[in-house]
Amino acid sequence: MYFLPEFGSAPILMNELATYLAQKGHEVEVMTTLPRPPHDKDYPRRLIYKENRDGFIAKRVMTNATKNPLGRLLAWSLYTLASFINLFSIKKGDVLFIRLPPLQLGITGILGRFWKKAPFILNVQDIHPDLSIESGILRNPLAIRLAQGFEKWTYKHSPTIVVISDGFKKNLMKKGVPAEKIHVIPNWVDTDFLTPLPKDNPVAKKLGLDRKFTAMYSGTISISSNIALEKVLDAAKLLEKDKDVMIAIVGEGLKKPDLEKKAASLGLKNVIFVPFQPYEDLPALLSASDILLVPLDREKSHLSVPSKLYNFMAAGRPILGLADRSSEVAGLIESAECGICVEPDDPKAIAEALMRLKKAPREVQKYAANGRKYAEKTFSKNAILKRYEELIESL
Repeated sequence: MYFLPEFGSAPILMNELATYLAQKGHEVEVMTTLPRPPHDKDYPRRLIYKENRDGFIAKRVMTNATKNPLGRLLAWSLYTLASFINLFSIKKGDVLFIRLPPLQLGITGILGRFWKKAPFILNVQDIHPDLSIESGILRNPLAIRLAQGFEKWTYKHSPTIVVISDGFKKNLMKKGVPAEKIHVIPNWVDTDFLTPLPKDNPVAKKLGLDRKFTAMYSGTISISSNIALEKVLDAAKLLEKDKDVMIAIVGEGLKKPDLEKKAASLGLKNVIFVPFQPYEDLPALLSASDILLVPLDREKSHLSVPSKLYNFMAAGRPILGLADRSSEVAGLIESAECGICVEPDDPKAIAEALMRLKKAPREVQKYAANGRKYAEKTFSKNAILKRYEELIESL
């Protein structure tokens, strides 16, 4: 739904997948939307706009731009409708790659399968409607039953489903999806681009972080992590006497205004909010930190594995995970020995974890090196994109 020049994991990952396939000789077209402000300045306000990018075509459609949940639902629905219409351009032999959310896109794949005889891959990045239910966005009992029924119907008629973790596979199997339909392919990271850099770099200096012990969150401020980030602000209040500690929250999203309001009400001087930085500055931005935060609200800890975790490992910084101890995020941090994980709703534990890491530079260096090594071995871009190409060719 979102694509470069908008920032975030989805635009970056999908651009890398499209570029990789195009370089391998495949004809690739990305169906996406016109960028939302402030990334829209170079794009005309047309209903449909095509552009050539790195050997593939990006076809963009206009939707509304809003952070309101109902407005976002409308945007998802307009995009899904456009994807229906786009099926007229599908040719024999085409393979559809359907990236969820929004869940409604499953209809596009099913229509393409039965109408155009086009095989399709359903790529599940977040478990919906579970995430919307746990976040309180979907509350009406009838609406919940309808959404869950639609989810099962979508999986039933999707012959090839890709999930990003074993936990996601177990979730779908509990809902009756046969194991043989499900392929586990994690998201990836470009370890050639995201490399560890010195903390004393131009981005750190620009943001005033070069002389601070900085714990940073960088990513979309969304419904999956907003409660955990609120607890980070409470932890910052507990640490306000230590003038060397700074919390940097980098990014945009639905819940950013709420966080800014809470930080103001607490009178926090040790928290800064930074807009998304240019993508080419991402290695320097992440290297401006001493600790990188991966927050997931407790109820949503089993419904998402943020790809930012892989990016943070590749950046060579230790991870402080804020997630349920039984979650895949916690398990991955433990397996990689790249940081520590604490409960996401305990400000005191978060503050104590930050101080523990601040006082243990050798431990921090070990976590950072382990994370980098694990990312290179397990989430290398070319190795995982090759798996996607093999799956696409098999269809």
